[in-house]
Amino acid sequence: MNTKKRVVIKVGTSTLTMENGALDLRTIDKLAQVLCAIHNEGYEVILVSSGAIAVGVNKMRLPEKPAELRMKQAAAAVGQCELMHIYDKCFSEYGCMVAQILLNGADVDLPEKRTNLSNTFHALLENGIIPIVNENDSVTYAEIESEKKVFGDNDMLSAIVSVLVDADELLILSDIEGLYDSNPRSNPDARLVHTVEHIDDKIMSLAQGAGTKRGTGGMDTKLQAAAKVTENGIKMHISFGRRPEYIYGILNGEEIGTCFLPQNK
Repeated sequence: MNTKKRVVIKVGTSTLTMENGALDLRTIDKLAQVLCAIHNEGYEVILVSSGAIAVGVNKMRLPEKPAELRMKQAAAAVGQCELMHIYDKCFSEYGCMVAQILLNGADVDLPEKRTNLSNTFHALLENGIIPIVNENDSVTYAEIESEKKVFGDNDMLSAIVSVLVDADELLILSDIEGLYDSNPRSNPDARLVHTVEHIDDKIMSLAQGAGTKRGTGGMDTKLQAAAKVTENGIKMHISFGRRPEYIYGILNGEEIGTCFLPQNK
């Protein structure tokens, strides 16, 4: 029986990139260092990463994120290549091998594909490889433009992956410290909610929209992800993405960010 603790970490576009759209190499390098360290300690690690379109827009030197679907997909194709190149380089520096998995809705919606996908994840983890997951934006339009999205954004994608691989914990690294009792950007007296035992209407009412112009998700999508994983017996945390070292404390049980307690297993 596998006794290793399995952890999914999701990192968003606003954490991976700077205001000008360029990659934040310091944060990416620190993230790679931390994930390799916990991997060496015996954790099985899966990284769900956003950022392909934003990185592609910057590398193609476009003045702004394009509105046209074909240009968004072109940017995603360029950006995903750049993103994986950087990840491969950084993780290799710390002695870890990575693999790319790009998903669309059918991969998790159709039972046969879902089984094959699960088998791929397990094969990679059994061989000590860290899978890096993103939506397959370069070839599918549904997750970019459709109103009937399967993933919604990468917060929900990370929740789906967590359930698929039967993870123990999901850590969402965000541009905010965690869930607050009011909007901390407009209320300086807002207080961080450290523990959420149950996600009800009161908790959902605390959600805000996307935090930055580069990000696609907000607290509402994170709470939807939390609802999905906790009802499947998986603990979830939200913490500040530009401090990847917080991951050490979270895994050691320290009170960092917001913890959503699992409902059952």
